[in-house]
Amino acid sequence: MGISLLGLLGSQVLVRDYHQSCVKIQSFTVREKFSISYKPPKFKLCIGNISVCKSEFIDMDERTSPNEVRKEIENCYELIHRLGRGVVYLGSSRMGPNHSHYSHALELSREIASLLDCTSWSGVGPGLMDAVTMGAMQVGKPVGGFKIAKEAGEWTASKFHPYLPSENYLTCRFFSARKHGLVDAAVRSSCSDKTAVVALPGGIGTLDELFEILALIQLERIGSSLPVPFLVMNYDSFYAKLLDFLGDCEDWGTVSKGEVESLWKVCNTNAEALDYLSDFYNLRAVDRGRNEKEVRTSHKTIS
Repeated sequence: MGISLLGLLGSQVLVRDYHQSCVKIQSFTVREKFSISYKPPKFKLCIGNISVCKSEFIDMDERTSPNEVRKEIENCYELIHRLGRGVVYLGSSRMGPNHSHYSHALELSREIASLLDCTSWSGVGPGLMDAVTMGAMQVGKPVGGFKIAKEAGEWTASKFHPYLPSENYLTCRFFSARKHGLVDAAVRSSCSDKTAVVALPGGIGTLDELFEILALIQLERIGSSLPVPFLVMNYDSFYAKLLDFLGDCEDWGTVSKGEVESLWKVCNTNAEALDYLSDFYNLRAVDRGRNEKEVRTSHKTIS
């Protein structure tokens, strides 16, 4: 089987068939048409570096990123095994302490951590990720995360978290490893596991993670043997237009009627989210009251 090589030479086309010993050049100009055939010298295949822009070279034999990604994923799994699975929070890195959604997120993570008695996971960055980290710490519950060196809106990159111990988080080089970690942290392998995914208001990165997890749940590829509750916090109707768009998708037939609603729970307030999780895990009212008392006591102690 031969391979043809096509090259443009001004108004001419060069055709080279490697299983033949003849090169044919044909002219396609309007004024004149001609063809030339000749026998080129034999080519020798050389194996080596591939030259790319800026005089950089890629040595295909020394490409190590697949192994590095695999190792980083293993490190994510080790961190989850050590700290325990729990609630994974997705959210904006730009909504700081002066934003109303920051206080909502802090309160939500504080109450969920006590309600489910689990680890709180996030990207441990600034903004709403910082809010959920602080909320869980206020009630003395474990916190873990998968950090990236530079968050959206930041001018500088750092591998280190400003106050979390280094054994509580991993700074990831690869987004694929980070996503593996955020998904695996919410997996349920037994009925005693109380996990969830909570999507807080956010931008491009949050939407990327939100739809990835939504697709994994839809296709039953999230890796969990038991269902994982997925909550979308629609504070101040933040996600209203997104929900309208998904409604339009139903009208166009790109998603089935009621399909998206069956995959997640949209909550407008923290109270709705807590009620939903209480019902999902069949937590008794007395347990709910005990957890709420624990939250108030811990908050007073810290204050």
